[in-house]
Amino acid sequence: MLTLFHHPLFASCRFVRLAFGEYGEELALIEEKPWARRKEFLTLNPAGTLPVLLAEGDVPVVGAAVIAEYLDETRGALKRDRRLLAENPIDRAEIRRLAEWYLIKAEGEVTRHLVRERVLKPLMPSAQGGGSPDAAAIRAARANIRQHMKYTNWLAGTRNWLSGPRITYADLAAAATLSVLDYLGEIGWAEFPAARDWYTRVKSRPSFRSLLADRVRGLSPAAHYADLDF
Repeated sequence: MLTLFHHPLFASCRFVRLAFGEYGEELALIEEKPWARRKEFLTLNPAGTLPVLLAEGDVPVVGAAVIAEYLDETRGALKRDRRLLAENPIDRAEIRRLAEWYLIKAEGEVTRHLVRERVLKPLMPSAQGGGSPDAAAIRAARANIRQHMKYTNWLAGTRNWLSGPRITYADLAAAATLSVLDYLGEIGWAEFPAARDWYTRVKSRPSFRSLLADRVRGLSPAAHYADLDF
């Protein structure tokens, strides 16, 4: 069994967990606090970022996009119709574009700030950046949620899955990101029915079960978080 160093409310880590889950592979999970900068962890990844996968031979594979490519080359290419990347180069480009939209753009505009202010800062020592949440940062992040939900709603309303006819990395990246916001109760799903229907389908997949069981110390999820019929 491979090992993943992760944090339960980092979208990039959730993305990797979903991808392995779609291929029916379990991961040993080690929760890492990247702000602590443990020497043992920095030996694996001097950048101190998550996720980090200990692959075959305990070789570290660092970063969500790199892990996704590694997973596709070592598992996905053998899965045919279950492959999370398409065979066609143009289709692969669209999948990668959307994965980047959620794991980089939405992360930078929304998720990273809400997780840092609402989840991490209360747990972090002041010397490592902890303290009271920044209300301005939270307001700015919340102001950007609607843009990403409108785009997700449009994608879900015009395609079977977000990048095309079947589930791909694009769906997993989006679901990982939105699941963090859903845990925090930040999404008004009633306003985005197509996105909600799509998310319900992803949320109901076996790969999602471990995410629905996640809990973060000091912060319970929204009441509907683990409800498959919300």
